[in-house]
Amino acid sequence: MLTAERINDAVEEYGDMLYRLCIVMLRNTADAEDAVQDTFITYMEKSPAFNDSEHEKAWLLKVASNKCRNVLRYRKRHFAEPAEVLDAIAERTPDNRILESLMELPEKYRSIMHLHYIIGYKVEEIADITGLKSSAVKMRLQKGRKLLAEEYGKE
Repeated sequence: MLTAERINDAVEEYGDMLYRLCIVMLRNTADAEDAVQDTFITYMEKSPAFNDSEHEKAWLLKVASNKCRNVLRYRKRHFAEPAEVLDAIAERTPDNRILESLMELPEKYRSIMHLHYIIGYKVEEIADITGLKSSAVKMRLQKGRKLLAEEYGKE
């Protein structure tokens, strides 16, 4: 059973990271907040045992990613947030131009690119988190980079 102190520590340590992942995937602040909250509710309910902090972080990212996919599946008709809201979120991070560019990518590339370039996971770790094969992760990274290069080539 997780203690209230451990739950608070997890929210402090991983909350912003999970929120950034969810906002990049969902492009909607309300849905992102709900997905993060649902992630921590699952964390409390399951009370999983972790080998170390990296294992805990990966588990939370995988749960948050799955929550986002569920939102995307059931709320396909939701609108994207106005640009001002996304700009305000991007301004809070040192990698705001990257975050803005990632938000323009299709979802299947957006989440993979975020996990790799923003959070710093390796291909095999992303495969574990997303349930994809390593080769699929590599292909999505390659395609995501190509899309970003095309976008920057237009400027």
